Amino acid sequence: MKADLFDQRRLLDLQAVDTLLTQLKQRRRRLDEDTTPADARRRVQALNDRAASLTADIADLDRDIGRIEREVELVTKRADADRDRMASGTAGAKELEGLQSELESLARRQRSLEDDELELMERREALEAELEAARAQTIEAQHALDEAEAARNRALAAIEAETADAESDRIALTISIPDRLVELYERIHARQPIAAAELVGRRCESCRIEKSPADMAPLRAAAIDEVLRCEECGCVLIRTELPSHGPRRDTSEDELKKYT
Repeated sequence: MKADLFDQRRLLDLQAVDTLLTQLKQRRRRLDEDTTPADARRRVQALNDRAASLTADIADLDRDIGRIEREVELVTKRADADRDRMASGTAGAKELEGLQSELESLARRQRSLEDDELELMERREALEAELEAARAQTIEAQHALDEAEAARNRALAAIEAETADAESDRIALTISIPDRLVELYERIHARQPIAAAELVGRRCESCRIEKSPADMAPLRAAAIDEVLRCEECGCVLIRTELPSHGPRRDTSEDELKKYT
């Protein structure tokens, strides 16, 4: 295939854009695989669940404490009534003995209830401290989540903007390069990531294999407009320097100006 060397060199620009697009896809994949936001989201959820559980436990204790307080109130009223009866002077000896026994029983019941209430209040105080700690941790975790999501959104926006610019550049390049050359490039690029590479000295910049003097002979002898291929990797070899034997005799002066 024949193609102006200038057009061939434009393939390097096209390759650079495609390489950038590949890198952008890799960056997007790594961004999608980054578990930082998901981990932060799970931590926030776990802390919210913990706070909800603690709140429910505290509510249960409050109900138990309220029940005990009502029982204590009933015991106190009963004891007060018994003492009033004893103080009235109308109770007989047997009744007084019964009232005294009941007061002792009520006193024991009140002490037991108050001990239970104290224990429940101590448990409630401990749970309240845990709840406050969980709420503080939730605030910190939510802040970390917000930062992680914001960082991801910024990175994603940057990738999308760079991708849009690169795709626009690619379209412009494919329009500016002859169709046959673009078709060749696209066929190669469909099989491998590097479809066009510079020939530097004796080395293909795609496969990095240095060619032997015998392999270089036909490349050096090729006409300037001849489209060269690397025998090892198959990419289009782009010459950025004129062959060592100099330009063909029919090379125009304008062409020489472009290549020197």
